[in-house]
Amino acid sequence: MGWLEGKVALVTGGASGLGRAIVERFVEEGARVAFLDRARDRGEALASELGSKVAAIVGDVTVLADNQRAVAETVQKFGRLDCFVGNAGIWDFSVSLADLPEARVGEAFDELFGVNVKGYLLGAKAAYRELAKTRGCIIYTVSNAGFYPCGGGPLYTASKHAVVGLIRQLAYELAPKIRVNGVAPGAIPTDLRGPRSLAMADRSIASVPLKEAVERGIPLGRLPEPRDYTGSYVLLASPENSSTATGGVIICEGGIGVRGFVDAAGGKNL
Repeated sequence: MGWLEGKVALVTGGASGLGRAIVERFVEEGARVAFLDRARDRGEALASELGSKVAAIVGDVTVLADNQRAVAETVQKFGRLDCFVGNAGIWDFSVSLADLPEARVGEAFDELFGVNVKGYLLGAKAAYRELAKTRGCIIYTVSNAGFYPCGGGPLYTASKHAVVGLIRQLAYELAPKIRVNGVAPGAIPTDLRGPRSLAMADRSIASVPLKEAVERGIPLGRLPEPRDYTGSYVLLASPENSSTATGGVIICEGGIGVRGFVDAAGGKNL
């Protein structure tokens, strides 16, 4: 019997990468899981692979109606909702302030914050009534960039800091019935894409030499697989194991926060 036996979860961005790993792990732990993702083919393939305990829902996290439909379809299929995992995100490939094109910086900001922050807010807006019925929980994927620089450029880093603030505010507003927490992973070899407004929609983080950078610069010296991060989500989704946790973030980034100084300043080439 798993830690999430009988629970029902809704995961955004669940068709690939970390989201897919969360879906798979939750099913292993006994949950039934729906996921919202724009990628119809990948979503249907995963649902077919995992069977009747999984439901694939096609939609856009930046649209409130799609989030509302995802919650409604989850409850219709599985009878309840215990956990909402806001996970869908995009990365800015560490484009610096100096390198952001002036003609696109506003559009890029709106797109990245639209997915990484507004998408999380809309998911909570759509789910909170059902979660209150089950005294459930919300879990957001943060990032090491939610706490430290150099995990992205100013757009991504600011968006993930905003998610930390959202966690704290919603934990206050939704208590005592709903717990709200986050998980801050480090580097992940996945299919994370960039903003279309910066011509990065077809570019994957897999194109970045993550393994070399991680082994050189992170204390634990190993590039984790997406599954390696899923235990933190299981812990926070399990009321038996985390009934006192709300408003917090599990930081599991391989030791980035304790590695000390690498460069004193990042603008030496200005």
